[in-house]
Amino acid sequence: GLDLGAGSAGGSPALSGGQSRRRKQPPRPADFKLQVIIIGSRGVGKTSLMERFTDDTFCEACKSTVGVDFKIKTVELRGKKIRLQIWDTAGQERFNSITSAYYRSAKGIILVYDITKKETFDDLPKWMKMIDKYASEDAELLLVGNKLDCEVDREITRQQGEKFAQQITGMRFCEASAKDNFNVDEIFLKLVDDILKKMPLDVIRNELSNSILSLQPEPEIPPELPPPRPHVRCC
Repeated sequence: GLDLGAGSAGGSPALSGGQSRRRKQPPRPADFKLQVIIIGSRGVGKTSLMERFTDDTFCEACKSTVGVDFKIKTVELRGKKIRLQIWDTAGQERFNSITSAYYRSAKGIILVYDITKKETFDDLPKWMKMIDKYASEDAELLLVGNKLDCEVDREITRQQGEKFAQQITGMRFCEASAKDNFNVDEIFLKLVDDILKKMPLDVIRNELSNSILSLQPEPEIPPELPPPRPHVRCC
């Protein structure tokens, strides 16, 4: 008789072992698709944080973001597969009319300042006004003091960052370094975890229509800006 066992000396390699004949299973689709935006003044390292998290790369001399850019990364938390679309927004005021249009659908907002540049910390109230005007009241907020690798040039203490965050209801605080890859994954994963905590376990996709992403390319500039929110967060 014909021997097709895995140990057959004359067996075809293509037929040996049983696993090679199994059909490759398609990847499990994402349970949730969430949008996160990164905001803050020019040069604080928003792009560096995004690229470190999504691609594990760091560019020493990144060019300023023009308008908006985005990256996609899939993570698994709480037994759920989450497809993140991370929007990197320009820090210059001349792009505010463009970038503000991305606040409304964001489930999470990362507000970044540079611990070595006091002016970027002084700009935080301005960014909070943008959040209060355009973002959803349910959006999770995270304040990040970036460039912890430049500790010798620090101008803003950790206590100052913590104090600012404590003034905003529900805002978390963290210091990080995109260059040294310190606390970068923790920033994004904690934000996503906080978003998931708010969701009931039986939430289905069509109930997340505001946060689900189209797999088609999004326009660079939305056709219209979201209307201002009637109720603002107390600072």
